[in-house]
Amino acid sequence: MAVSWTRVLKSGVIPRDATQLVGTRGFAVVAKGKKDGKGGAADAKPVPSKEMKSTSVFGVNILKEGSDPNIQPDSEYPGWLWHMIDKHLVLSELRRKDAKTLPYEDQKRFVKLDNRTRIKENNALTAKN
Repeated sequence: MAVSWTRVLKSGVIPRDATQLVGTRGFAVVAKGKKDGKGGAADAKPVPSKEMKSTSVFGVNILKEGSDPNIQPDSEYPGWLWHMIDKHLVLSELRRKDAKTLPYEDQKRFVKLDNRTRIKENNALTAKN
């Protein structure tokens, strides 16, 4: 096998199958030591630190015109917004608990997740591999 590859490489003709095996993709290389102001790390925008206090939210404005919205006090936002970051129980934890004692939202989540896993298991069993 190695002999046939050396013959192909010496002759300069590379078959189509060989290019797919070897791969022909290259990556761009950044020139090191450029300090003339034409791109590179010197022109990168400063990243705001987490300690920086701000009055507006950066990157939220999707329009060409306009500005980023200002940060409002917590009382100005709806109550449901603060529950968006709450952690939900995973299926294994829901199975360990008694279904009758779970709140309604957790019961709905349990049924949804349980149905989803059963469908995935059935699809895996009947898959043609």
